[in-house]
Amino acid sequence: MKVLVIGGGNMGLTYSEGMASSELLNRRKLMIHDLSAETIVRLKENPLFDVQEKLEECLPKADIIFIAVKPYHSEALFENMKSMVNDQQIFVSLMAGVKIDFIKDSLGVKKVVRTMPNLPAKVGMGVTSFTESEDVSRVELLMVRNLLDTTGESIHVETEEFIDKSTGISGSGPAYVFYFMQSMLEAAKKMGFSDNDSKVLVSATFEGAVKLFNESDLSPETWMNRVASKGGTTRAALDSMEDNNVEELIKEAAYAAFNRAVELGNES
Repeated sequence: MKVLVIGGGNMGLTYSEGMASSELLNRRKLMIHDLSAETIVRLKENPLFDVQEKLEECLPKADIIFIAVKPYHSEALFENMKSMVNDQQIFVSLMAGVKIDFIKDSLGVKKVVRTMPNLPAKVGMGVTSFTESEDVSRVELLMVRNLLDTTGESIHVETEEFIDKSTGISGSGPAYVFYFMQSMLEAAKKMGFSDNDSKVLVSATFEGAVKLFNESDLSPETWMNRVASKGGTTRAALDSMEDNNVEELIKEAAYAAFNRAVELGNES
């Protein structure tokens, strides 16, 4: 299995490192292509990569091609790729908002897998939702899934609508967590804690809460009720959030990301 990644930016590099470090490539080096001379120099520092400067020398011989460029670069890239591809190759898109039919029509191919990755993939704790065109076989989809799992976990969804929906939950989700963390950091520092102590207090609290949730069958609501006693400090904090409609605002934020993902897809 010969794998090519087009795009050596943050997400392309993340998946490249995960796949290249696994045993799935049968000791083959992962091919990676980028147009930036600066990026190419950086990529060549990784001995697991076969860095390709010319697309025509790597694209025709690849079995699975990961496309990890900015969505607004896709049209020009596809125009350049079209004469070099064949309908037996599998194309895996890491691009937000670019629809399967657009990729198929632009490249003249049949086998396309669309994904929605997220930032924790950089530390091997990502979650990638994915769906496929009808010409992708079960065996081919399993191969793609195994490659995606090198950066964390993957979730198969039935339609592209759920790719857009997962954008609002997992794709954009880390930013919501960072937003909440930033607010707590600022509160801690305002209370007089040092920068370092504030970081420890907030990061350890988040890490511990997630671990409690993952290692039990209890819902977040149940955990909140276990922490919050009537008339206590935690109940005061939760009441403040409820009074300020924080729960609904978070839901609205997730839907805003989902709706924007749909808009981006329609624009393409």
